[in-house]
Amino acid sequence: MIASLKKQALNPESGVGALLLFAASGAILLSALGFQYFGGLFPCVLCIYQRYAYGAAMAFAVMAFGFKGNPSLRNLSLAGSALSFLGGAATAFFHVGVEHLWWEGSSQCQGEPLDLSLSVEDLAADLLSRPFARCDQIPWDFLGLSMAGWNVILSLGLCLASLYLLRRSLKPS
Repeated sequence: MIASLKKQALNPESGVGALLLFAASGAILLSALGFQYFGGLFPCVLCIYQRYAYGAAMAFAVMAFGFKGNPSLRNLSLAGSALSFLGGAATAFFHVGVEHLWWEGSSQCQGEPLDLSLSVEDLAADLLSRPFARCDQIPWDFLGLSMAGWNVILSLGLCLASLYLLRRSLKPS
């Protein structure tokens, strides 16, 4: 049974590989949301951008599954999924560099600009009411890697999985 499932997952025509890409992306997004809502780790702007890449990859994986009978559209969808994961890996790598102070983050990493025309009381209330996470802070790590570091590895792995399915799909039977 496991051998049959493995064979189906490696066959792009079955669509199982695309579903696995979708499930892996969904699990990673749910984990990020769990850290946010249950763990209290509010995401910075670069964390949010990394989530967008997973959302795009999920959409492409669904399309690859839906187009499993149309090799051209399936291949285009798998390529889109691979590019989404690669973009997410690049964003995560940039984030790692910001965390380690190798380079500065974007202006959005500093938070939204303050309205300095407000009174001191209103300005203080505005500051206290908005959640803010800095891109250069590492609020959590595991085995010496931050979430962004783990995301580089996961995104690259899923990019390679997408490319592997694409390569198998392009191979003549």
